[in-house]
Amino acid sequence: MDRSIDYVIIVAYLIGIAIFGIVKGGKQKTSKDYFQSSDSVQWWAVMFSIVAAETSTLTFISIPGLAYLTNLNFLQVTIGYLLGRIIIGTVLLPSYFKGDLETAYQFLENRFGSKTRSFASVVFLFTRLAADGVRLFATAIPLKLMLDISYPVAIIIIAIIALTYTYVGGVKGVIWVDVIQMGIYLGGAIVALGFLVFDFLPDGFNSIILTSQADGKMDIFNWGFDSGIAGFFAQPYTVLGGIIGGAFLSMASHGTDQLIVQRLLTTKSLKAGKKAIIGSGVLVIFQFTLFLLVGLGLYAFYGTYNLAEIGIAKSDEIFPIFIIQKLPVGISGIIIAGLFAAALSTLAGSISALSSSTMLDLYKPFTGINDDAKELKISRYFTIMWAILLILSAFFFMSSSQTVVELALSIASFTYGGLLGTFLLGLVNKRATQEDALAGFTAGIFVMITVIALNIVAWTWFTLLGVIVTIIVGTLLSKLSKN
Repeated sequence: MDRSIDYVIIVAYLIGIAIFGIVKGGKQKTSKDYFQSSDSVQWWAVMFSIVAAETSTLTFISIPGLAYLTNLNFLQVTIGYLLGRIIIGTVLLPSYFKGDLETAYQFLENRFGSKTRSFASVVFLFTRLAADGVRLFATAIPLKLMLDISYPVAIIIIAIIALTYTYVGGVKGVIWVDVIQMGIYLGGAIVALGFLVFDFLPDGFNSIILTSQADGKMDIFNWGFDSGIAGFFAQPYTVLGGIIGGAFLSMASHGTDQLIVQRLLTTKSLKAGKKAIIGSGVLVIFQFTLFLLVGLGLYAFYGTYNLAEIGIAKSDEIFPIFIIQKLPVGISGIIIAGLFAAALSTLAGSISALSSSTMLDLYKPFTGINDDAKELKISRYFTIMWAILLILSAFFFMSSSQTVVELALSIASFTYGGLLGTFLLGLVNKRATQEDALAGFTAGIFVMITVIALNIVAWTWFTLLGVIVTIIVGTLLSKLSKN
């Protein structure tokens, strides 16, 4: 099959979206312009940007594969995501908008001191590097399949494109690119599901329902109480694990992670920030439902759990291979172009967030630099540095057999508990000092190292466990120091 039209569409779209990001980003005179935007960005644009940044690659690639192999239990986590964002809007955001904060971690400096800010920033940098290395690898999957190139080459191509408009356009350019690509990749998923229902399945949507019901794939809620206490906490997708775990993960990833907080701060007002963060939670439920349905449709079409029969090694490849092999030329090109563009938003956002935290939380406070032109120049150097490091991180995760969505979320949960616990400690315990916060933060991370190494609980419980340990240790130490 001649794929020339697909290639032309993909190349044209990627070039066009990069130019759009550069133009919308405008000119920056300072590092604050570059990382926060000097103008207020509309809340709805930030809402779309949040969703595109957090789930674009993982949703498009891995969620259909997860539904293909399992069922709809992942929807329990999305309910928790919405709950967590409501809590962010009412608890964390008011603290961020009280002062002129540059990053999420400046709040920790204001509450505890500069050491806590620096430590939190370093933890964020390493966590984001690992988690988004997974996302970059996921983005390379369809490009590798379509062009028949190696994963390293595909990873480098994607990273260079994302770096181009991030380097020039800054965070404002990244956000406005997200607005365009959000509609493109959601539209692409709807089109793909439409082809499955109307062209490939004999009884249309009924085929999905009947096949899924026969194999127990329509189950949404899993109470998990029939497997004992140990078995209950070992299951990632139970009602309590999904909702509570999803809520705490969302509170950490959207309330304390610079990738998302950087976007929220561009709204310039608490009311707009609340609309953006809560609205993104509603949108995420719709998005995950759509891509889970695509996965069930793919299962009804292929009708086998044996991936080797389809000619693939991982469930993450099931949707890309369907797009490339089964959809008409032109349609597949548009969908894959949307996938790349959406995926680039995650990567571009990560590069911007990593470089902003490095510059504003670490380099600027330690060097005392106060030269706008020099700050902007160094900020762009950090942008290049983090793009290279993300490429190397993606290389590291190429051989993993775990679905990329679970892998990325597991990595994030590893440190999110300590990070969120430190923020909450600062809000609920007015007597806690910097030493108490650092000790609690460190204890939370080390406990999670043990939990993960021994595989004690499923990944959905990681963040909650880390929060509990951090708050308990910090609170006990604050009481001991007072005595």
